[in-house]
Amino acid sequence: QVLLVESGGGSVQAGGSLTLSCAVSGYSISFASAAAWFRQVPGKEREWVAWFDRAGTPTYADSVKGRFTGSKDNAKNTLSLQMNSLKPEDTAMYYCAAGDKRGFSDKQARPPIHADDYIHWGQGTQVTVSS
Repeated sequence: QVLLVESGGGSVQAGGSLTLSCAVSGYSISFASAAAWFRQVPGKEREWVAWFDRAGTPTYADSVKGRFTGSKDNAKNTLSLQMNSLKPEDTAMYYCAAGDKRGFSDKQARPPIHADDYIHWGQGTQVTVSS
């Protein structure tokens, strides 16, 4: 059974920091062509925050670039997301995801930044940033 379990969410003031973690079991992220962090607010689509290629190289959404730093630890089978300078608009449920299910040609065409691209998901952890 594949399990992704996020932790580290909470409530902070604007300008504060949080670190999210995602522990993966039953699936080796070292073999995954992609893993990612997404976030979602009620009534809106799930949006990508950061994604990591097989080697762990991160790419960030423009909305978080320079403030968030993510990592993929293949040895520990974990993902993390260090979030600094948090803003109220960062308030969302944050999810980790792993396993790009698309075919080779689709993978070549664009990066895995859509929620539908991923096989495995965690249950989410809430981040609330107050002004």
